[in-house]
Amino acid sequence: QVQLVESGGGLVQPGGSLRLSCAASIRIFGLKMGWYRQAPGKERELVASITGSTNTNYADSVKGRFTISRDYARKTMYLQMNSLKPEDTAVYYCSVLSGSNSYWGQGTQVTVSS
Repeated sequence: QVQLVESGGGLVQPGGSLRLSCAASIRIFGLKMGWYRQAPGKERELVASITGSTNTNYADSVKGRFTISRDYARKTMYLQMNSLKPEDTAVYYCSVLSGSNSYWGQGTQVTVSS
């Protein structure tokens, strides 16, 4: 069974930074992975995705501020979030596509507030 565990969320002031981690129970080499977020009252949205080592995509709202990456040896994906804004407040989820199945973590809360 595939398990994904997010960590690194918390409370940060506007302009601050956080790094989210997503530890997987399976090898992640070659798998498409992504970070999503869901704010209260809103639909879950894709924040960033990664395929291979360098093929990345970002939502327009986070381009230039967020960076997705992963470490195959640690089976871990990361989301470096800089210049955080109050509108980035949400529960952040990681996801992996393995075969025809998508797997999700439990989510980690990110709150950007002064």
